[in-house]
Formats: sequence, C-alpha cells, structure tokens
Amino acid sequence: MENLMGLLRVHIQRGVNLAVRDVRSSDPYVFIKMGKQKLKTRVVKKNINPEWNEDLTLSITDPIIPINLFVYDKDTFSLDDKMGDAEFEIGAFLEAIKFRMKNIPENVPSGTIISKVQPNRLNCLAEESHIIWMDGKVVQNMVLRLRNVECGEVELQLQWIEVPGSRGL
Repeated sequence: MENLMGLLRVHIQRGVNLAVRDVRSSDPYVFIKMGKQKLKTRVVKKNINPEWNEDLTLSITDPIIPINLFVYDKDTFSLDDKMGDAEFEIGAFLEAIKFRMKNIPENVPSGTIISKVQPNRLNCLAEESHIIWMDGKVVQNMVLRLRNVECGEVELQLQWIEVPGSRGL
C-alpha cells in the first residue's frame, strides 16, 4: 500500500473495424498488461465492431510503466489469434490531474478540455486525445490504432481513482 499511488480505471468502450480472424468475423476480447498486472474483458461473439463497455482497474505504483493492450480472437480448439496490439502511457493524464488539483475550480463546466495529446510516431493514438473535466472528474478519451495487424482501433477512457492511505500523486 505504501507504494500505491492510486488506481487507474480503464473503460474499454468498443473496437472498430477489427481484423477478421475466423471465416467471416471474429470473437474478440481485450487483454491489458502493466508490469505484472494482467486483466481482460469478456469475449464478444462474431463481431468486428464489438461493444465491451467494461471497466478494468490497474493499481498504479510507477506511472512511467507503459500499459500494453492486446486484442485476441477467442478460439475453441486452438490458440487464440492475435488481432493487434497498442501501447499507451499515462504521464500526460496524471499531469493533468495534478494541474486540476491545484488550478481548476469546482465550477468549471463539464466537458471542458484541460489538455490534448497529439498522435505521433511514438504513441498509438489514431487521433488527438482529449483530457477533459467531466462530471467533477478528470478523464482522458483515447482511440488507439492497433499495431501488427491490417486494421482496427480500440476506444477507451481513463479515469483516476484516489485511494485513501496511498501516497497519491
């Protein structure tokens, strides 16, 4: 608990135009990994545009460690097929939260953009990512372009959860 900074809720919203790995479709699920932590969503059957709308929660002790995201096609009689991967970092998101704690009054309108992260060669962003003030919280919306695959994106949202007794940000 002494090393814990807080929790990161990763809301896996949906996949868009994912690769076909079975005859006409795929049975995708998302697997995220940060350090030794590994979490996964449920499988959505026969869908290359799945809606997961699932929360996966990571314990953050070192904000420098990147988060790896993998999409797989669930197979019954063989190993699951890879459908791409992506990597993202949470440094800009945590900086925006620190900034908010010092500088943003509580009466800021919901939907106000605090910061933006541009796509570049070093990240997997498919488009500009907005860190916004939403309903009294700082959240970051991301669209990640999958690597090592012919097509596909995953949309997700990050939210920070303070843990009483943790060292915090």
